[in-house]
Amino acid sequence: MDIPDIRTWPGKGLPRQPFYRMETDMINRLVWMETDNTYPYRNLAMEEYMTLHVPQGTCILYLWQNRHTVVIGKNQNCWRECRVNFLEQENGYLVRRLSGGGAVFHDLGNLNFTFIVGAGDYDVSRQLDVILEAVRSLGIHAEKTGRNDITVDGRKFSGNAFYRTGDGCYHHGTILIRADKENMSRYLNVSKEKLASKGVTSVKSRVANLCEFKPDITLEEVKSALVEAFSKVYGQPAVRMEEGELPQPDIDARTEKFASWQWKYGRKIPFEYEMEKRFPWGNIQIQFHVDEGMIQDVNVFSDAMDQEMIGMLAEQLKGCAYAEEDICRAVKAMGTDAFQAGEYTGADEPQSCRIKEDIMTLVRESL
Repeated sequence: MDIPDIRTWPGKGLPRQPFYRMETDMINRLVWMETDNTYPYRNLAMEEYMTLHVPQGTCILYLWQNRHTVVIGKNQNCWRECRVNFLEQENGYLVRRLSGGGAVFHDLGNLNFTFIVGAGDYDVSRQLDVILEAVRSLGIHAEKTGRNDITVDGRKFSGNAFYRTGDGCYHHGTILIRADKENMSRYLNVSKEKLASKGVTSVKSRVANLCEFKPDITLEEVKSALVEAFSKVYGQPAVRMEEGELPQPDIDARTEKFASWQWKYGRKIPFEYEMEKRFPWGNIQIQFHVDEGMIQDVNVFSDAMDQEMIGMLAEQLKGCAYAEEDICRAVKAMGTDAFQAGEYTGADEPQSCRIKEDIMTLVRESL
């Protein structure tokens, strides 16, 4: 079977579909790709390019690793989530991904995977089944727990996050094989409140490497198990694609974007007021710059999976009076037009409404 050339794949003009539509029987082509590149910004660039250009009916499994890297969610405050200066002093990389969720540490003892599909073919349950099948085939009993974790004996070895843009979606995650948990603890700032919500006292006690359950496990063994499970779960063979098939000038430009100071660190504002709380869907921190009673600027940081709802909050609040009634009215209106037009690509409507209600509760408690 010929390896498909991704440069010829259509990426535009396809009908928009709900993010969590379950029609995986439409998948008629499986493609897998792995890269030896460990420069994190390039790996994200390739991930983004394939997501923008994957056709309906195709599912890609992309396997990759980052060296000495902390990856934060799209809407997170890097200074709060990571010991940035310490990481940089030790020649580590800070990376801001496109998806929501929390901060994670990557090294060469960790394997990353990404499922890339068209919006109409997205099925998170089936995609997770590939990971579960692969790990179980190695004699390790894995199970899905919480909102986005895969665990063994209650300890997390894989965290997952999700993203949609246009007609493409991705679901990516980590698989801890022999990751350095000491560095994980040194670089990540995990709130005591978040640890308490997980019933643990440290990052190290919450996570596990697969080598703790299978001492002789190897990286190549896990890769092979994933490719085999990919074909088994989807019921058809997967063909390999080489990264050289991707258009290098485009990948180079995207790499530069992800490596830029503006993308990684964003902007800092002088803020006079701050409110923060942890909810079942994640933590949210809102900083306000207020002048003459009006909100002039806003920073919103969150590890919520619904990054679209969080992303629109700052713009929604700019120009509002710094008053409970005005802020709550603006929050309540968020996403209304997008829902009515069927164009909202974040979480489902009930979950998004729950997030808005919780934010309004935070405002009422704080003002």
